[in-house]
Amino acid sequence: MTATTDGSTGAVTPRAATASAPLDPAATHETAQGAAERATRRAVDYLLSRQDGEGWWKGDLATNVTMDAEDLLLRQFLGIRDERTTQAAALFIRGEQREDGTWATFYGGPGELSATIEAYVALRLAGDRPDQPHMAKAASFVRDHGGIARARVFTRIWLALFGWWKWDDLPEMPPELMFFPKWFPLNIYDFGCWARQTIVPLTVVCAKRPVRPAPFALDELHTDPDNPNPAKPLSPVASWDGVFERLDKMLHGYRRIAPRRVRESAMHAAASWIIERQENDGCWGGIQPPAVYSVMALYLLGYDLDHPVLRTGLESLDRFAVWREDGARMIEACQSPVWDTCLATVALADAGVPGDHPQMVKAADWMLSEQIVRPGDWVVRRPDLPPGGWAFEFHNDNYPDIDDTAEVVLALRRVEHPDPDRVEAAVRRAVDWNVGMQSKNGAWGAFDADNTSPFPNRLPFSDFGEVIDPPSADVTAHVVEMLAQEGLAHHPRTRRGVDWLLKNQEPNGAWFGRWGVNYVYGTGAVVPALVAAGLSASHPAIRRAVDWLAAVQNEDGGWGEDLRSYNDPAWHGRGASTASQTAWALLALLAAGERESEPVRRGVAYLVETQTEDGTWDEPWFTGTGFPWDFSINYHLYRQVFPVTALGRYVHRTGPGAV
Repeated sequence: MTATTDGSTGAVTPRAATASAPLDPAATHETAQGAAERATRRAVDYLLSRQDGEGWWKGDLATNVTMDAEDLLLRQFLGIRDERTTQAAALFIRGEQREDGTWATFYGGPGELSATIEAYVALRLAGDRPDQPHMAKAASFVRDHGGIARARVFTRIWLALFGWWKWDDLPEMPPELMFFPKWFPLNIYDFGCWARQTIVPLTVVCAKRPVRPAPFALDELHTDPDNPNPAKPLSPVASWDGVFERLDKMLHGYRRIAPRRVRESAMHAAASWIIERQENDGCWGGIQPPAVYSVMALYLLGYDLDHPVLRTGLESLDRFAVWREDGARMIEACQSPVWDTCLATVALADAGVPGDHPQMVKAADWMLSEQIVRPGDWVVRRPDLPPGGWAFEFHNDNYPDIDDTAEVVLALRRVEHPDPDRVEAAVRRAVDWNVGMQSKNGAWGAFDADNTSPFPNRLPFSDFGEVIDPPSADVTAHVVEMLAQEGLAHHPRTRRGVDWLLKNQEPNGAWFGRWGVNYVYGTGAVVPALVAAGLSASHPAIRRAVDWLAAVQNEDGGWGEDLRSYNDPAWHGRGASTASQTAWALLALLAAGERESEPVRRGVAYLVETQTEDGTWDEPWFTGTGFPWDFSINYHLYRQVFPVTALGRYVHRTGPGAV
């Protein structure tokens, strides 16, 4: 199988493979090597030119228009929406609308109900009329798919803020959750850190149930405006859904009798929790959604907009805005400078940039300055573990993550820093922290250890994506590779990670990708890690992975995988070729000793042939995830750092398994 593009919608659909064209006999090893060398030099020059003067790299992080719509709705709610921001956001939102009138959550994806509703409402705020063709098509799609009643909970919360939905028709999340002890089911630390930071302020919002005057009606988005939310039967009581649906009904009943002092105390506990976790730049967790809901919650509790907490919080939200040359304004869900910088440093080193190059040293200095040496929420499960990790963003000291920490160590070891003792001390702290964050099954999650409670995902409230942080193959692989680099390949903790990876290989030979799309990403991370940890290229697990990658290579020589692979097995390893996913496949194959194989030669040729004149690659497809399927990400620097890494390892024979 391979992939083709459906020109009517931009969607990618799987189809049967045809025989690949034979290699041109004139394309000798020498000419292929030379072409790869030239492409690598161009790509390196481009990447070096993108470094900030402080030493970091950061590409735009594109998600979907719900970020932009909710930013406008927040401003409307607070009474601070201005015409310039509104029209700039509307320009971006209109530009993302598909021909059928809908909005998708990733490039080439299908129209999505909640995203379409939120985009439609934002454009109504900007003055677009319901009778305009693009609006009428959107409204028709919404009605055809069940109307507002079938939207996700978060969308209906935003609508409830303006009376477009009833608060009584939303799941209940009481602020009394703040009083649950850490060992009790559904305490706030049972949720993944991103969900925890969002849910705590939302408990205040849902307890207050504010309603602002609606600037217009939304009857056109209901299937039946007179009965917008018809009653639905409860699931069987013997099912988990049935249990939690009845729990939600009990919580609605509790709301009517909740002691006032208890509720107020819970809301103030939530406020204290929120304020304690505000970062130095005014944001919360370095990501946009918790910042939005934290501002709203504190405002409802009486903090005025001039209060330092809210003033700096609102200022931080402005820093998520990317203003484009055409006047459009896009909101980033978060920013990725630490992640981009460590990946760029690894890429440049593998591509032959000397470790003492001034830009490499500057990158290392910046990364060293970003190490987090104070405790965060992770101490709930690891109270005796000294800090030493890195976060993903500029400012997120409460939530360093395991993946970034492992990759930063890999990057620092590629730099010949003038103060090696400083690097050694930072690496030692990081290794100890990463090892200490291992979960009891031997693997690693992204932010917490053993964040695997089965209950949070069952809540009716939790329909917006993954809300827990279980270990994953990609994160575990990065930690294993880092530990192997540090001479700990045979350490018992490393071997437990290796054993977990081997046990969690898919039957087809691939590994699931939690934070990148999808099996190509997971496999591209795991194979180099296993080889670095001492597995030979002839190991059965490595051979199965090689066979799978060869089987899913596209006719054009590249690899691609669509977001739909998270829901539909027919899409596993299938999609339009992209530079980043091709690079991931090449990283696995090169580590497996396949440098001279036809799949590698064709993959390298794809990267060479699709490189643009300025040394980069075009990649509109989304190859990253926040939540698999539910929240997709286009990291704009992925198209650069991973091809540079893959080409560099091909040209210079660097990386795990290099000979």
